[in-house]
Amino acid sequence: MQYISSYSSPLGEIVLAADEAGLTGLWFAGQKYFASTLDQSSCRMDLPVFIQIRNWLDTYFSGCKPDFLPSLHPAGTPFQKQVWTILQTIPYGQTITYGQIAQQLANRSGKPQSPQAVGGAVGRNPISILIPCHRVIGADGTLTGYAGGLDRKQALLQLEGIMLPPSTISKKITKE
Repeated sequence: MQYISSYSSPLGEIVLAADEAGLTGLWFAGQKYFASTLDQSSCRMDLPVFIQIRNWLDTYFSGCKPDFLPSLHPAGTPFQKQVWTILQTIPYGQTITYGQIAQQLANRSGKPQSPQAVGGAVGRNPISILIPCHRVIGADGTLTGYAGGLDRKQALLQLEGIMLPPSTISKKITKE
């Protein structure tokens, strides 16, 4: 059984989902792939994990790095889970490229990996912000793809102190 709750963030309403094992989803309301892993029979209930997530988000949106991580339980394919595990190793305030993630996967498996396949897995991340897909940028340093919208991606990076050159930001945002 999945349960849902919500959080009002400075970047818009966030929907939270959890099961008995931990957080299963965190989406900006209406984003691409919104609630894609949410059970149809979910019900609204304020679980302890939701209180932890709200505390984590309060700390994060205040501009501080949270010093704890609530239990996460994302559903996905084995490849997606491998990518999401790498996302969780990206330090607060730093970025990585899709190609660098593909190279890490290739080093582990001994097989070449496609940055485009990595991008697909990053885009399907069901636990935005806590599994920091917003920290993944294009090889040329531009903001690319973010299911919550590039304006939110830019705001999250700025919150963490990551400043990208204005030309790499506006060029990509206006294309969407």
